[in-house]
Amino acid sequence: MISIFKKMRQSIEARTGKQPKLKDGLYIAILFPISFSFLLTFAGARAFSYFFPQFYIEWSSGLHVHHFTYGFFILATAGYLALVHHGPRANYWIAMLFGMGLGFAMDELGMWLRFRDDDIARSSYDGLTVVILSVVLIMVAKPGIKFFKDHLWPFGK
Repeated sequence: MISIFKKMRQSIEARTGKQPKLKDGLYIAILFPISFSFLLTFAGARAFSYFFPQFYIEWSSGLHVHHFTYGFFILATAGYLALVHHGPRANYWIAMLFGMGLGFAMDELGMWLRFRDDDIARSSYDGLTVVILSVVLIMVAKPGIKFFKDHLWPFGK
């Protein structure tokens, strides 16, 4: 199955005469801002929902918009920005925005699965999510921070 996609890509490249332009180090480094902003947003949303469960913006009478809706709008915005902006600086900040949108959206996955906040399964899901993303963050921290210092650090080297 994968060979079909490889042949398709090679055929398109042969017809257009273009070779893919790889940005060295960006693909691993870009996981750092995604996982960092995801963990920060996920933990913040969980903590805020736990300590202030009755706080929400009521856009109209009786309408409670869950924060996964904001997450989807942020994901859509990040997708659009990724299509129109290129370069290491733009990719890095768009990745931060993408991780933030994922954090809001995935925090409410427990609601989709019908977990209650007092259910032990909800705590297991939250714990598993945080552990997996923490491992990913640790794995990509060194290339991510190096990329940030080399390309985005505003105060020189």
